[in-house]
Parts: sequence; structure tokens; C-alpha cells
Amino acid sequence: DNSSEFIAKYRDCRRQVRESLGEADHHEGMSSDDELTLTEVTKFQKSKDNVLEESRKVFEDVHADFCDIRKILLKFQEWKDKFPDSYCDAYISFCLPKLLNPLVRVQLISWNPLEQNFTELEEMPWFRAIEEFTDGKNGSE
Repeated sequence: DNSSEFIAKYRDCRRQVRESLGEADHHEGMSSDDELTLTEVTKFQKSKDNVLEESRKVFEDVHADFCDIRKILLKFQEWKDKFPDSYCDAYISFCLPKLLNPLVRVQLISWNPLEQNFTELEEMPWFRAIEEFTDGKNGSE
């Protein structure tokens, strides 16, 4: 099978690279992906820090009412309460995921479920705001 041949060649190539660099501390059968050099770790961390710093600037020129999920949902709730027919005719329940998507994505940039002390999605403020908006009952929202 071609994929097993490819994997075998790939492993041989990585082993040869490790041997040429004098990295003898690799144990066969263990992933060598975790064997990052200090330079690689530093470069990754710097890149990650830059992304996080840039993500903080995404909504800095946006009015506070339009970059906070809870405030946005409050405006939709007011519309829903005052003009239910118009709200329903506008198919808002279909629009909200697309509208909130960028806001949620920015908040998830630093989220890593593989870390020991990560926050569960259900505990995040944006998740709670959406859950409160939909009253946790109405699956169509």
C-alpha cells in the first residue's frame, strides 16, 4: 500500500536527519514532533504572541455596542420583543451565526483544549450570552 511506503520513507528520512544532527535521545516509536529545539519553541511562541497581540486590535475601532456579543444579542432581543413579525420575517435565527462568527473566532484564538487548565466552551461568556438569548430551550435560534 502506497501510504505505508510513504510513511516508512518519511520516518527513515527523519531518522537520518536526527542522526546527522547528532540527536540520539529519540526513542523509536515515539513521536519526534515533540522534539523541538529551543529556537523552534522560541520562534513559535513569538509568532503566537504576535497573533494574539494583533487579535486584540481587530475591534479596537468598533463601537462597544457592536463588538460585544451580549450587547448585540440585546439589540436583537429588543427587536424580537417589539416587532416579532418583522423579526421572524427577517430570518434572524439564520443570520445570527454568520453575524457572531467573527466575534467568537477572535475570542477563540487563544483557546487551546489541549492545555491542562483550559476553559470549557460552555463556560465562556460568549457561549453563555448565546445560551441566554436562546433561553437554552429553543433549538431553532
